[in-house]
Amino acid sequence: MGQSVTIIGAGISGLASAYWLTRAGCDVTIFEKSDLPGGSIRSQRESGFLYEFGPNSFLDTSPLLHELIDGIGKADRLIEANDSAKNRYILRDGRLVPLPMGLSTFLKTPLFSGRAKCRLLCEPFIGKADHEETLAEFVTRRLGREFLDYAIDPFVAGVYAGKPDELSVQAGFKKLYALEEEYGSLIRGTILGAKKRKKSGETSKQSARMLAFIDGLGELIEGLVQFLGERLHCGQEVTQIQRDGDGFVLELNHTEQMHTSAMLITTHAYHTAKLLREMSASLASSLERIIYPPVAIVFFGYEKLDYDLDGFGFLVPSKEQRRILGTLWSSAIFPGRTPEDGAALTTFIGGSRQPDLALIPDDDLVKIAREELHSIMGLENTPDFVWVKKWPRAIPQYNIGHLQIMEEIEQFESECPGIWISGNLRGGISVSDCIIQAHYMTDLLTN
Repeated sequence: MGQSVTIIGAGISGLASAYWLTRAGCDVTIFEKSDLPGGSIRSQRESGFLYEFGPNSFLDTSPLLHELIDGIGKADRLIEANDSAKNRYILRDGRLVPLPMGLSTFLKTPLFSGRAKCRLLCEPFIGKADHEETLAEFVTRRLGREFLDYAIDPFVAGVYAGKPDELSVQAGFKKLYALEEEYGSLIRGTILGAKKRKKSGETSKQSARMLAFIDGLGELIEGLVQFLGERLHCGQEVTQIQRDGDGFVLELNHTEQMHTSAMLITTHAYHTAKLLREMSASLASSLERIIYPPVAIVFFGYEKLDYDLDGFGFLVPSKEQRRILGTLWSSAIFPGRTPEDGAALTTFIGGSRQPDLALIPDDDLVKIAREELHSIMGLENTPDFVWVKKWPRAIPQYNIGHLQIMEEIEQFESECPGIWISGNLRGGISVSDCIIQAHYMTDLLTN
């Protein structure tokens, strides 16, 4: 048996790390304060409707994803998104406009004005910035304001529940930033970078297949939990960490103690800050600066819906001044999410754009979702099934200054050998990012 490693936190990052470390021959123990592992990933079926507590899919961007899924025996449970899910809509001037997916549709789309389209011709000739930019500054400089407002802003709301004028392009959109750094142009980089990705075996997020499992992403957690077996301990909170010679003493639930020679912390930044405060007050303070805005999920299930759900759903730009971030047409994305002939919609409210809205009473959230869907889609149907979930602290925001915090983490790891920090605060927030990051951290721990 290889080295002993203790993992704190059993979200997807912790579970995937435990998987990779176990495969590498390490003696792994993983602690989770909640009674249920998986963090925000959980699927539930009720009254014939399948709904997700958090992520609903992942992108097939790396062979590592299939290596893990094969390893936990879930390959035969994978499903690919319906072809219609490639259709995506953006709200502009109160109506849903298809997001153009090719050159011909881009030239014809009413989503962008003729002036905005012509502005793209200048992109290859735009110089680089000399400072860390927000995503808004980066996109406005390279593509123009209209593309920020009606392409990037709604995209950011859908992925980060964030605001482009706060997010760091270098920290949160590394591949986008790398196109400018390496090729001097987003357009040139997109074309030339495809050859490099093909050689590496990776797929861009724009062209990657969207995948899930027959009974939802919760199956991924179930497979990992089954693989880990007695290595996983739920209902066990690590409440304190102290240095002890070449190792560490962990306090569990304020009572028990155990010794470990190495540990990987995958909890949210604010919880990691509490654990590390005695060891590094400065790092703890920096971690507490990472913002997690609240997000509310409102799921509507319909036994029958007279509306052609022919796409992934729609996103709402902040310029439209609506009370929702967007809506997934869940039943149109993957099969088996509703009873026969049924439909399902998942609406997101709050985020950095309107954080207070995410925390209002459930009945008020349902009312907002119904009113907005009526206004935007013309829906008058009363949903047959309603479910609401609030995440008071949802997604970490890679805002300006995030890179500096990551540097502080690296400095701390070098000065305090045996402790490693991971999770979706580092390396990306998506399910795929977390699994890939977990493999990267395993290489660091075992080499």
